[in-house]
Amino acid sequence: MKPEIWWLSQKVQTNTAGAMTHFADLSPESLSAREWFFCGIGGSGMLPLALILRGMGARVAGSDRSRDQGRTPEKFAWLEALGFTLFPQDGSGIMSAGQVLVASAAVEDSVPEVVRANTLGCARMSRAELLSALFNAAPHSIAVGGTSGKSTVTGMIGWILTQAGTDPTIMNGAVMKNFVAADAPFASARVGSGDMFVSEVDESDGSIALYRPTIAVLNNVSLDHKSLEELRELFGNFLECASTAVINADDDESVALMARATNVISFGLTQDAMISVTEGTITDGPTTITAELIDRRDDTTHPLRLQVPGRHNLSNALAAIAAASAAGVGVAEAVRHIASFAGLARRFDIVGTTASGITVIDDFGHNPEKIAATLATLRAHPGRIIAFFQPHGYGPLRQMGAELAEVIANGLGSQDLTILCDPVYFGGTVDRSVGSERIVRLIGIHGGQAEHIPARADCAERIIALAQTDDRIVIMGARDDTLSVFARDLFDRLARR
Repeated sequence: MKPEIWWLSQKVQTNTAGAMTHFADLSPESLSAREWFFCGIGGSGMLPLALILRGMGARVAGSDRSRDQGRTPEKFAWLEALGFTLFPQDGSGIMSAGQVLVASAAVEDSVPEVVRANTLGCARMSRAELLSALFNAAPHSIAVGGTSGKSTVTGMIGWILTQAGTDPTIMNGAVMKNFVAADAPFASARVGSGDMFVSEVDESDGSIALYRPTIAVLNNVSLDHKSLEELRELFGNFLECASTAVINADDDESVALMARATNVISFGLTQDAMISVTEGTITDGPTTITAELIDRRDDTTHPLRLQVPGRHNLSNALAAIAAASAAGVGVAEAVRHIASFAGLARRFDIVGTTASGITVIDDFGHNPEKIAATLATLRAHPGRIIAFFQPHGYGPLRQMGAELAEVIANGLGSQDLTILCDPVYFGGTVDRSVGSERIVRLIGIHGGQAEHIPARADCAERIIALAQTDDRIVIMGARDDTLSVFARDLFDRLARR
């Protein structure tokens, strides 16, 4: 990466509880002089940031309890092959006061790395603090926000800009298939030498407030980790910070925030949007979608073909093309490049179809809007749906459980079935008194069919016993990389049956 691109001298204040207590110079020279330690380095938000930091010349080590528990060993073997030094999550990797501990805001003070860092007086930054500092230092930046679709839109924008020759740095929360290679099997980040930084930004912990983008993309605003009132304030402030805001004209909550933006490019299927599609031109396929895009700013039209299915992905593509346009890429060129976008891992990711016609799909769906989009894509084509869902935590289940149940019940037909295991739990002090059984009960109240089977392995046995010709089996959930392993194993067993 060109050294002149990355410059920052940020004041970060702290206290004796392990936060930063000094000025953190994040120039390339300082980055390489410091030793960085990532607690939870394999996480979807941590791994790409660690890759970017190392790509900028920094020395990065880390730990992860998933590694200690033997989950996704191939990921950690790859990190070690890249030169990352990995330790057990027992505090042994924190060896000097000169190290900087990077951890997500959710990491508890009882985690051994945090305890050790506090004892030694190590500097500490949250994942969001470090990412926003690097992001804000870039001369040009695109931040993708919203409750759903962030990773896909980020990947689409990154691919368009890469193909257009701008050589961007990309920070994503999912593996981008276009960038996967033998030496980059977990390509959730790309380190470029250009002056553009593209990143998804998170509202769930409020850290979206740290970013100062040149271009802000708002996909949608809906219930997830925070109340709608909190989300409106966060996203409104986000739009105010940007020179240009790219806003979804199909989403009422997003439209209501347009007044907070200075310069707006709207996108959506509505005929009022600046970047839209010509009415009546959408053709849905099982794995593709096509339409005629219209740029109402100059009334030009362009044939648009995507390698990913579903109208939500059509909307995602319109967002990405609008953002690329704001960044100086012509709409016709953006449409041409997005045609080769291959999608993201775990975003309606088709694992395979057996000889008897049973298809297994791996999907990140975990909140009402994401699950609704996935189910709508499945319902657009014939075949029974067996939807397996592993909730991504007990807290989110309490926050949005009622909405999840209603979406699942309404999104599936009378012949379809949902199977839920217990929520993902990797330790900690969270209240686990209310779990998946409540969601199953609520799905039934709304007229849907659902079963609660606590253990995931037992869910697999049930799905295999039920599966028949032309079924679509979708594996949904977040915060657990082993869901992809679960989906592949399920497909392999069905293929051998």
